[in-house]
Amino acid sequence: MKFQFNYKGKNFNIDAEECNNYFLRAKGLMFRKKSKPLLFVFGKQTKRAIHSLFCIPFIAVWLDGDNIIDVKIIKPWKISVFPRGKFDKLLEIPDNDCNFNTLKLLIFE
Repeated sequence: MKFQFNYKGKNFNIDAEECNNYFLRAKGLMFRKKSKPLLFVFGKQTKRAIHSLFCIPFIAVWLDGDNIIDVKIIKPWKISVFPRGKFDKLLEIPDNDCNFNTLKLLIFE
């Protein structure tokens, strides 16, 4: 599915795989060497933690509706990473995706 968002004035149109069941959400990017970005859509706002055990580096983009709540570069082997606020969508962009470096540069601006 195509997922669009704007961050620091730059538009992103990302081809993401929707994780729409418990198994896909639980697995996420674990054990994947190459992956499309993953989009997690939750039925209501939450503030649950994510982890990066068995994952390659990725960028996490937490959204509430169309508003970005937080953006972080997640390194491997982090046990618990929380966003700044509640969210209803999470986009994980692995470092093998073409959008990773562009977004990484914007984070450090």
